Amino acid sequence: MLLEGKTAIITGAGSGIGRASALRYAAEGAAVVAADVREAKVEEVAAEIRDAGGRAIACGADVRLAADNERMVDAAVSAFGGLHAFFANAGTIRPGTAVDLPEADWDLVMAVNVKAVFLGAKYAMPVMADGGGGAFVATASVSGLAGDPASIVYSASKAAVINLTRALAVDHARDGVRVNCICPGAIDTPPVGRMLAAEGARERAGAHHLLGRIGQPGEIAAAAVWLSSDQASFVTGQALVVDGGLTAKSRLSGMGDPRPERLRAG
Repeated sequence: MLLEGKTAIITGAGSGIGRASALRYAAEGAAVVAADVREAKVEEVAAEIRDAGGRAIACGADVRLAADNERMVDAAVSAFGGLHAFFANAGTIRPGTAVDLPEADWDLVMAVNVKAVFLGAKYAMPVMADGGGGAFVATASVSGLAGDPASIVYSASKAAVINLTRALAVDHARDGVRVNCICPGAIDTPPVGRMLAAEGARERAGAHHLLGRIGQPGEIAAAAVWLSSDQASFVTGQALVVDGGLTAKSRLSGMGDPRPERLRAG
């Protein structure tokens, strides 16, 4: 098992990528602190892990708050004796352009998506360093690599996560802590499901990915586990794109085959 003997904190563990990750980390041998503002949800996740023979506790936490981040780390140390991996996955999204996005929505998304990563690192890094090192992973997005329509704060927040990842990697390599982030494409989570509820929307979204479908939460969980494991021991400061080929194809492809007619035969 990739994470045998390690302890991991997963934020946003009540649903979607976070839930899948909590289950996957536990299946790979980690003791898990499943954290979410929806405490009842992570109680269910922790119970499912324990029922399967794993070790897990639930932690109701608002990742925007320093005290709650400190409490998550303290819970990991108290319950399992240390901390080796932190997956800062909690996130939120609010649509809008610079003209129509309410300022309160900007502040909310930046707090959940960016400030929470900073706060998680603030309290996790010293504990992981004292234990000989570890791995810190954050959820970014392909939306942080390019602008999306009517998504100004989400795109900005995820771009911030990508460079925050690099800055953390620079600062904490000397402590033996690797820092990376994951840039998912469209993943079948509850928020994406709501956005793709219209007839045919899921199929249209899938068609933009080279693999012809949107991704599943477990596919991001697998990437997070790998980044948290010793198999990724030489990987730090990276933004790992896991998007089914969404960003690989030029948007100019709709212009048709640019080759001369004589080269297109066969």
